[in-house]
Amino acid sequence: MPDEDSASSSTGTGPEYDDAGVPTFESVRDQIEARYATARGAAELDAESPEGRSVDEQYDERQRAAADRLAQIRESMRSKEG
Repeated sequence: MPDEDSASSSTGTGPEYDDAGVPTFESVRDQIEARYATARGAAELDAESPEGRSVDEQYDERQRAAADRLAQIRESMRSKEG
């Protein structure tokens, strides 16, 4: 077609590559954005699943336990100093 990019008609590599066969900035950016969107969507779906919620709850429980233990350690150090 006459409206096609010159790179795609001359080399057959497509409009996402220049004449030397190097990917264009736009095509690389589009690929990165697509992968990021896919990964983010997968993470959101995982978080909404029962297994994902369970993992989040386990993480929160560990964080609370760690904070409680740290408070105990600090309190024991205060009592030894005084």
